[in-house]
Amino acid sequence: QVQLVESGGGLVQAGGSLRLSCAASGRSFSSYVMGWFRQAPGKEREFVAAIRWSDATTYYADSVKGRFTISRDNAKNTVYLQMNSLKPEDTAVYYCAARSRGWVSPQNPKYDYWGQGTQVTVSS
Repeated sequence: QVQLVESGGGLVQAGGSLRLSCAASGRSFSSYVMGWFRQAPGKEREFVAAIRWSDATTYYADSVKGRFTISRDNAKNTVYLQMNSLKPEDTAVYYCAARSRGWVSPQNPKYDYWGQGTQVTVSS
């Protein structure tokens, strides 16, 4: 079955960097859209970034544009989220997700598969 396993979260000071990984398995993701979402305590889950696996087209939330970079490694079947210039408001559980419904509105949280999440905490 499809599995998405996130890693790379942790505690970092404001201004620092982290790289999250999402190892995908269970099928070919070449036609999928992969997304990163996050959820802070007491808040709704929000979109962070997405990538179309076939051609690496990307899309970002305005709040992370210019600071975060999403990418994928075909050989490792892994999606990454490089997070730079982190702010305390980036603190959240970060989730990897996958969907097969194409590139329309990648920020829509209606994804088919979700990982278990990884905690990112940014201290001020």
